[in-house]
Amino acid sequence: MTAVPDPRKNLLLAALPDAELQRWLPQLEWVEMPLGQVLYESGDTMTHVYFPTTAVVSLLYVMGNGASSEIAVVGSEGIVGISLFMGGESTPSRAVVQSVGQGFRLRANLMLQEFNRVGPVMHLLLRYTQALITQMAQTTVCNRHNSLEEQLCRWLLLSLDRLKGNDLVVTQELITGMLGVRREGGTEAALKLQEIGLIRYAHAHITVLDRPGLEKRTCECYAVVKKEYDRLLPEKLAT
Repeated sequence: MTAVPDPRKNLLLAALPDAELQRWLPQLEWVEMPLGQVLYESGDTMTHVYFPTTAVVSLLYVMGNGASSEIAVVGSEGIVGISLFMGGESTPSRAVVQSVGQGFRLRANLMLQEFNRVGPVMHLLLRYTQALITQMAQTTVCNRHNSLEEQLCRWLLLSLDRLKGNDLVVTQELITGMLGVRREGGTEAALKLQEIGLIRYAHAHITVLDRPGLEKRTCECYAVVKKEYDRLLPEKLAT
């Protein structure tokens, strides 16, 4: 017998007061999120917002020449599509599934209705947005001032926080696109972490062998982002 998908595996949905969650349940659509799927492109009008449960989504800024760099990752802690309720129907970023999994989606018009009720839903989404903006800002600083190895450690740790287990299935193209570097640079950084025993890397499959070791080699950016998420997103909001 196939298990019924549980929206509460997304921590943002789980944090909703029961009355709000029960109102949403008939409207939430369970979806597969395959590796590399583009949920929306820069400039697209949003039709849905997404709540990953087991997938991880990368938000990328794309240049005119096609080059891209990751600005944030979203997993089971959050929502993909904050631009919808922050005053616009489109976004300058691209959303790509970086780790295969599942999630739920909600139609854009319903999301706006819920946000505009000016109640616990709005307050929860604004707190999440503040945490996401912190991640975006810290990613920008990290990419400017820290080494590629430190950036990769930060990215691996943020991804692990949004997954169960220590395995990531991700293509080399996605890694280099997220870090905004040439393919050779991303491969070299991953192989260095493998040589010192922190990860196992082969054929688009990364297994983290020593998480404490990654935490020691990363920059302060990871801790700043994690602390802000922990501060702003309680497990359950008061009704």
